[in-house]
Formats: sequence, structure tokens, C-alpha cells
Amino acid sequence: MKQNNQLFYTLLLILAALIWGSAFAAQSVGASYVGPFTFLAARSWIGWALMLLLLRLQKIFPALRDTNVPRGADALSRREKLLGGAACGLFLFAASWAQQAGIAYTTTAKAGFITTMYVVIVPILSIFLRKKVPARIWLCVLLSVTGLYLLSMQGGFYLERGDSLVLLSAFLFAFQILSVNKYAPLMNGILLTCLQFFTEAVLATVCMFVFEAPTLQALQGAFWSIVYAGVMSSGIAYTLQVITQKHLDPTLASLIMSLESVFAALTGWLVLHQTLSAREIAGCLLMFTSILLSQLPMPVFRPQGQETE
Repeated sequence: MKQNNQLFYTLLLILAALIWGSAFAAQSVGASYVGPFTFLAARSWIGWALMLLLLRLQKIFPALRDTNVPRGADALSRREKLLGGAACGLFLFAASWAQQAGIAYTTTAKAGFITTMYVVIVPILSIFLRKKVPARIWLCVLLSVTGLYLLSMQGGFYLERGDSLVLLSAFLFAFQILSVNKYAPLMNGILLTCLQFFTEAVLATVCMFVFEAPTLQALQGAFWSIVYAGVMSSGIAYTLQVITQKHLDPTLASLIMSLESVFAALTGWLVLHQTLSAREIAGCLLMFTSILLSQLPMPVFRPQGQETE
């Protein structure tokens, strides 16, 4: 039964990775009409509205309630829940802005692969949480940096503007993943998603009015891209992330989420007709190899003659 449950949540997270990967194409289209703060504000408010609806449905239909949170004695106080949601939302806002701003200057395939470097960054950041990082992780970092060079560097030792912003988003997404890992097991997953979207929406809206001047015509042009990103990527995929991270090993979850890079490349090729050179493909392969190596379990060697129970 436990194995069947893990397969179920694995498939749900694969669905989330597919949605995130395909959303890169929608974000690329939207970036040609509106600025990153405008796009982010619109999709975040849509995601927040969907989460409010789900919270209401949880009250009406008990079967939809989160059974992993202790009833009558929540693990976190109301203040701690608000702070947790705000922390997740702050990192999600910063990461999503950097990604949306960068995707206007790069391809969806490159953006997808660079973003998934968070899978290697997360264990490195774990050092500061006093967790030991295996030597193979440092090998993965070397492979990722080499792959990033082949993928992004053009004629000299520098990152293109879009690639640099997407790489920044990878670091910020790593902090968001660590924040979700901390708070998701301790509170209602839908509530956590709702709070992080509200934080993201408010910050993006303020920045939109300060730094951008969206027009009705531009919003109309980006309408379907915003709707897809808001409903599918924000409303559904991030909810699936919060729910599944309660049931899956973090290593397995990170590996599954890294599949968004593959889906991003495929949708960029199918929808936007974007191509990659042989050098860029080699960079993608190196980066994806580093992601796989960082997540594969290492064999346990036992002294000769010692039997397992």
C-alpha cells in the first residue's frame, strides 16, 4: 500500500514538472507583451484566487482536508503560519521575477535547464544547515558549471543577460524549495500555497506600479499566457509540489522536479520552434547529467561477513 501511495504522489509531481516545463513557452510569449512584474502579478492573483476557492471547498467537503496535519493541535501557531507563508512567498516572488525577466532574453530550453540547477544548489545550501554534503555533489557542481558555460557563453567568458537572470532564479528557487520543505509538513498545504501566492501577488503588484506601466492592449495580448501560467503553473503545479513533498523523499522529489527542464526544451521546440546548437545540446546534457548524479543513491558497502537483517 505504501509503495502504491508513493507511485501516486510521484505521478502527481511528474505532472507538476510537465506543467512547469510547458509554462516556459507561455512565459516566453507573455514576456513579449508585458513586463515581468505585470506578468507575475496577474498570474499570482489568479493562483491566490484558486487557493481561496480550494480552502473554501475544504471546509464544505471534509474529504478534501489535509489529514497529515494534527487535528485540534496544529504544529504551528497562526503567527508562525503567516511567517512561513510570507517566507515562501518572498522567495517565490524573487525567483519568479528573475526567471520571467530572464526568459525574455533567452530560449525556453536554456531557461529550463539553467533553472533546474536548483537541484544541485539545494544540497550545497544545506551545508549552512549543518548537513554533510557528499563529495559527488562537488563533482556535480563542476559538471553543472561546465554545462552552463557550453550552454550560455557566447564567444567569451560572460553570461548573456537572460542567462544570468535565470541562473539567479535557480538560486532563489533553491531557497523556496528549502522553505517549503520546512513548513509543508507542519501545516495545511493549501493554506501554505495560498499565503505564498498572496505575498507574491502583493509584492509583484507594488513593483508593477513602481517600475512598469502596463496597458490594456498589452494585457490583452498576454491574456492567454497569463491565464495558463496562473491556473496551471501557479494554481495547480505549486499546489502539487506542496502536497507531494509531504509524502516523497526530498531526493526523489528534486529529481522528479528537474524533469521540467526536459519538458521546457520539448515545448520550446514544439510550440515556439526554437532550436539548440550542438554545443548547447552538449551543455544541456552535462547539466542534466549533474542533476541525475546529484540525486542517485550511493551504494552502501558493508564489511565482509556482515549480514543485513
